[in-house]
Amino acid sequence: MFKILKEKLSKLTKSLAEKLEKPKIVEREEVVEREIKEEGIVKKVAKKVVKKIVERKLSEEDLESILREVEVDLIDADVAYDVVKKIKSDLKASLVGKEVKRGKEREVVISSLKKTLLDILAVPEIDLEEIIEKAKEAKGYATFIFFGINGVGKSLNLTKVGYYLKNKGYRVLLAAGDTFRPCGIEQLEKYAEKIGVPIIKGRRGEDACSIIFDSRKSAEARGYDVILADTSGRMHVEKGLMDELAKIVRVNKPDLKILVLDGISGSDVVPQFEFFNKTVGIDAILFSKMDINEKGGNVFSVCYLFKKPILFLGVGQDYTDLVEYKPEKFVNSLLE
Repeated sequence: MFKILKEKLSKLTKSLAEKLEKPKIVEREEVVEREIKEEGIVKKVAKKVVKKIVERKLSEEDLESILREVEVDLIDADVAYDVVKKIKSDLKASLVGKEVKRGKEREVVISSLKKTLLDILAVPEIDLEEIIEKAKEAKGYATFIFFGINGVGKSLNLTKVGYYLKNKGYRVLLAAGDTFRPCGIEQLEKYAEKIGVPIIKGRRGEDACSIIFDSRKSAEARGYDVILADTSGRMHVEKGLMDELAKIVRVNKPDLKILVLDGISGSDVVPQFEFFNKTVGIDAILFSKMDINEKGGNVFSVCYLFKKPILFLGVGQDYTDLVEYKPEKFVNSLLE
């Protein structure tokens, strides 16, 4: 996972540490006081002298030459240009002119890099259980609707979240709102059976909005705690289909709107988020296929540009292959 981004960050760390390890001889002009005796009187005389001093710190020129190269590396790893600019600016602010003890070069560089990466990944946090409990107090159940383009793994990751919440003790109900894709309903039905939760479904081509509405009535009548509603995958440039999603939200008033983003779709996650957010107002994000995401920079891009909560990282095909988003753990894995 994130092999390419790890390599790029490792290269940056090594270049900066090596620059610090090579001391420079610089000349400094200093004022030195000497005592002289003239006619029996001791006088203090100040004199400017030039001393050669060994420096172990980076100049802005030193850093700029390294960062010019790493800029291309990070963009190649799907890091958005605005994020690259922040990394460069933060490293300059923390490293230029900083005196470093011998043997501590790599430690200082990693500390500075970790700080800026954590700052980029810092997004608001939300508590799924708290949202469910508040919704239950207000109306008896919570509704989470999942969105995303074709092929992102929306149905599978919705099921993973269902399994996660079931293990937390909640009564989960799935709603098969993907009525457009061939076998979409059947796929979610099989997933529901495997994790042992019920499902509300209709026929292919049926109005998804009404199916999700029916699931809400069922949850109210049967005492379910949370509905996880699937929707048809659609390209973010298909206006008519996107308008259907807006209707689903308008009618069903979900407590949480979750966008599933494909980790291996590179920088395209940025326009995907922009279109879905404009249409339905995204509350939180789930990244799928992170176990095969070799680059990883798009996570930084989405966090920095949109500041939306990241709920989970999907890391495989099993129902347990879901990792809670923890920025520090994420950064540590990149810099280890």
